[in-house]
Amino acid sequence: MERTGPFWDVMEGRADPPPVAELLGFELLTIDPDAGTIEVAFTGRPEFRNPAGDVQGGILAAMLDDTMGPALVATLGPGEWAPTADLHVQFLAPARPGAFVGRGRVVRRGRTVAFLAGDLVDAAGTVVATATATAVVRSAR
Repeated sequence: MERTGPFWDVMEGRADPPPVAELLGFELLTIDPDAGTIEVAFTGRPEFRNPAGDVQGGILAAMLDDTMGPALVATLGPGEWAPTADLHVQFLAPARPGAFVGRGRVVRRGRTVAFLAGDLVDAAGTVVATATATAVVRSAR
């Protein structure tokens, strides 16, 4: 089955990725729209460091948002989109520059609201941050 929409156009090379995805080094690893799950790779570049030398928390939050959001977007129908309404992030361990994997899932989806969860893991397998989010499912006019 061919999937359509902006997310699938990017994933299948029919459109360029958003600049923020390129900045974060977004790479789709696995996705299961029926289960509402996704696994994404990111690159924590040296430019993302805070004064302590760790990846800045806002960058980690962006990685988590760019994990959980696509888990939901992959389930949407034509003409639907789902902006994040709120995002709660817990920073669990220092995140050194390098490779990260984001694992996201749709916890529950209603007609207009979806609840999401995600974890961000470093190359050593340490969960460096976790998040929950609420997204609003909207239809194009």
